Amino acid sequence: MQEEQAALNVRTFGSFEMSYKGRTLAGGRRRDTHFMNLMQVLLHNIKKGVSRDSLEDILLGDRDVENRHQALHTIIYKAKRKLKSMGLPEADYIVLKDGSYYWTSKIPVNEDAAAFEELYIQAMESEYETEKLALCFSASNLYKGEFLADYAGVIWASAEARRYRRMFRTCVEHAVSILRRRQDWAQMEKFGRYVVEVDPFSDWECLAMEALMENMQYEEAAKLYADTVEYYMKEQGISPSAKLMDMMEKLGKQMKHSWQVLDQIQKKLGEDPENIQGGYQCAYPIFQGIYQILCRMMERSGQSIYLMLCTLVDSKGRPVKDETHLEEMSGRLSDAIKRSVRHGDIINQYGRGQFLLLLVNTTRENCEVVEKRIDEKIQVAGRHIGVEYHVNSVICET
Repeated sequence: MQEEQAALNVRTFGSFEMSYKGRTLAGGRRRDTHFMNLMQVLLHNIKKGVSRDSLEDILLGDRDVENRHQALHTIIYKAKRKLKSMGLPEADYIVLKDGSYYWTSKIPVNEDAAAFEELYIQAMESEYETEKLALCFSASNLYKGEFLADYAGVIWASAEARRYRRMFRTCVEHAVSILRRRQDWAQMEKFGRYVVEVDPFSDWECLAMEALMENMQYEEAAKLYADTVEYYMKEQGISPSAKLMDMMEKLGKQMKHSWQVLDQIQKKLGEDPENIQGGYQCAYPIFQGIYQILCRMMERSGQSIYLMLCTLVDSKGRPVKDETHLEEMSGRLSDAIKRSVRHGDIINQYGRGQFLLLLVNTTRENCEVVEKRIDEKIQVAGRHIGVEYHVNSVICET
């Protein structure tokens, strides 16, 4: 009896990788771009193949090549030699038939994208809730990130990435709808945390937050929110979306505590004295809430409050965008600000390289003193990076 031929395993979600019998053959962004692009498009189109004209456009683009057919033939010839040298069984790996190129049928291919799409179709066609949920989970677990993420500039790969992402989102939405009906909050939290990892910056954090809130795990939900805001600011320099802000407001309304006497409540509200150093640093929604309540209090107290924006700038006064220095200098600026303001002042890292300060019960002259303190503490030899300040008086409008 003839032994079954081992399959070539192909990973396309998150990053590209080819492996055979447990050994990686190719992956990532290799210098041999022609070979990688050729293998990606051929292995992804096992059944329908790729027309010669399409393959020439993908591999040669708009380059001025005297004989495009000959150039394509050379690329394919070199690819066949490379595949053989990688240790694949001898075969005519790439076959031309009726004007289209195909991967050989002698070496089967297991591609994650193809398996994902098959599970997705089955899930959408299923009329049984339990089966649909299981299929949605199975499909989602195959999605490990954007399709051919390292090749987003390749037109066909970019179009497929958008298509698979839509399918992934549909799977998630169907699965979550079923989990909500079943009130399976533990599974919904676990699933929500997974989809955040593979499809970041898409507000999926709301799923885990919702599950935690429904399960009355309010402190965990608040921590997840704070961690999410910090991550969005640090990685993308963006504020949380309206959806996340609404979720935080809902959390505040739903949060309930067991019955306690006032002394116990007050103790929990307070800060650990050992952690009180410099100004009070908080996430943007909390900063916004403090700003609004201070505006209300000004009418009676007569306090003078100033809002200061600190921005890291280069020698020409432009916001720093160099990733090499931005994170390090943001950390230095944060530390300098904490050591330059009073305990009663409020600090928020508004964006990448930007901080907002609420300076309470102070004067415009004292704001300048704070600016000088920050400048003294952030100075770094050999770095042409400084801080630009903008200050506005907070005016009570009620």
